[in-house]
Amino acid sequence: MGRAVSWVHPQAVVESGAELAEGVRVGPFCYVEAGAKLGPRCELVSHVVVRRGVSLGPDNQLYPFAVLGGPPQDRSYAGEACSVVVGAGNVFRESTTVHAGTAKGDAVTRVGDGGLFMVGAHVAHDCQVGDRVILTNYVSLGGHVVVEEGAVLGGHVAVAPFCRVGSLSFTAGGSMIERDVPPFVTAAGDRARVRGVNRVGLRRAAVPEPSVRALIRAERQLFHGAEPLQVAAKRLAQETSDPYVARLVESVIRAAR
Repeated sequence: MGRAVSWVHPQAVVESGAELAEGVRVGPFCYVEAGAKLGPRCELVSHVVVRRGVSLGPDNQLYPFAVLGGPPQDRSYAGEACSVVVGAGNVFRESTTVHAGTAKGDAVTRVGDGGLFMVGAHVAHDCQVGDRVILTNYVSLGGHVVVEEGAVLGGHVAVAPFCRVGSLSFTAGGSMIERDVPPFVTAAGDRARVRGVNRVGLRRAAVPEPSVRALIRAERQLFHGAEPLQVAAKRLAQETSDPYVARLVESVIRAAR
């Protein structure tokens, strides 16, 4: 079989110098700038803007009014070259935005594979978003935020610049995050605090049951015990043999540094 031919609606604008791989579909009223790269089988439904410096891997789907590669909302930005690099199989729903990086970072905003970015979600400059992340409606990531693989953020969550949201964590809707969220936990509130272990997310991710139980014990000792947090973390770092607990403890120690 031959390669699938890309299709561009006659009412779309694709500038000379944009790169479209096989099977790309560009719907009506989309705008793709010169220097953008669309990987195999990407689909721009309609009214989508993809700016220069954006590189999309295969099988990404962009819904109306999504904008990828807009200039960073940072006063230090002076028009230098910057980019957005997106992996494979992501869904960007209506009105999502992903801004390009700045020279204060490494000039790249990165998104991994298999993410779901729901209506109105915003990924700011220099963010690093891992695989299989879910940003629910109107989640807002400040600049330089790191969201690790499998994290889920509920609707209207806001994350302050330079924070890290840990792997397989769940943050409840409406939370305001101004410090790191450790991996494997649930967090909620203004300001968001650890509320427990994300048992549902861990089991969906097939984390072994002994590790789930070990995380439950460790979370209680760290965040609800009598010892100061860093004292408990350093003690658990020496005592634990479970890799998930070790990762949780390391995140707590790193946040303190």
